[in-house]
Amino acid sequence: MCTINDLRWASRNVSASFVKGKRILEVGSYDVNGSLRYLLSMLEPKEYIGSDIMAGPGVDLVCPAHSLMEHFGKESFDVVISTSTLEHIREWKAALSNIKNVCKSGGYMIVTAPSRWPFHEYPYDFWRFGKKDFQEMFKDCEIVKLDKDPQRMAQVYAVIHKPKGFKERDLSDYKLYSVITNKRVNSISDRDLKTIRFKRLLLQNKIWTFINVRGNRLLAYGNPCYPRKME
Repeated sequence: MCTINDLRWASRNVSASFVKGKRILEVGSYDVNGSLRYLLSMLEPKEYIGSDIMAGPGVDLVCPAHSLMEHFGKESFDVVISTSTLEHIREWKAALSNIKNVCKSGGYMIVTAPSRWPFHEYPYDFWRFGKKDFQEMFKDCEIVKLDKDPQRMAQVYAVIHKPKGFKERDLSDYKLYSVITNKRVNSISDRDLKTIRFKRLLLQNKIWTFINVRGNRLLAYGNPCYPRKME
């Protein structure tokens, strides 16, 4: 999945040299509201595989992100893409580890994620990412490009180069901001998913979704599901 902002950013920052003749994996490729696949396919990749946790449009392989290495093996793709996906993965560290490891040394990762964005279930929503988070998450790689939207509905975008002799950084103790807990945490527990706050988020999201569908418009700026803080 991806947003219109992902498409705009990719059109400016992903050149044909990244894609032409390359083997590409898109992680979280279910086309809910768009996909980079249509844009990148015009740049003539050798192969383009879309993976997600359920079958649907844009999905060639049903495979959770934490099982990518098991399915494909290490160093399998020239380019690995993940747009607006990591926030939906409860075990984001395992997903990120698999993304890094299925990418070939010398290859590239194109990763985007929401920084300030309303709570949204597709089918889950756990995390928010800042530029500093990306810098920490990819300290074991070279960040070629790192951007963040200036507007309120902000996302973070990055092109990352996986170096030769890659040595993966241990992120097991890293704390990331969660919309579920409204604070930085190491992980999400089952208990966190039973709190009044989480139930309120679910209810507000259902109400807001109903309003948006009935009104056929996006009212995110007034969405009560916005995270109150990031740092």
